[in-house]
Amino acid sequence: MTGAQNMASDDRIRDDSARCPCGSGDVLGACCGPLLDGAPASTAERLMRSRYTAFALHDADHLRATWHPSTRPSDIDLDDDLEWRRLVILDRVGGGPFDREGVVEFEAFWRQDDRRGSLRERSRFSREDRRWFYLDGQIG
Repeated sequence: MTGAQNMASDDRIRDDSARCPCGSGDVLGACCGPLLDGAPASTAERLMRSRYTAFALHDADHLRATWHPSTRPSDIDLDDDLEWRRLVILDRVGGGPFDREGVVEFEAFWRQDDRRGSLRERSRFSREDRRWFYLDGQIG
């Protein structure tokens, strides 16, 4: 199945030939697209970028699948009017292919109606059975 076939009717349209929302400069199909389809992320940063892309595309399934079961909320409510515009990675600690833990600090810029703002978070990740999971984050 292609990414478009995996989407729910309320998801954003996924164009694998468009630039990836995560800001890598690559196209979605060669960047976060495979992760959204279930491929494991090689690093905590790659998982964080794919989660940002999932927020931008309203892909709640990817967010659920990559959220550690011990901290995963029962419901993920994505705001249809919120548009994620840009991602900036500020810091990384660990989170490499052979690490068990990692931290990624980022700032994500958004727009909603005529308002603009940003969210800054220091996110913690854990790797289990060769898969990275988002644990939690400290907003600030």
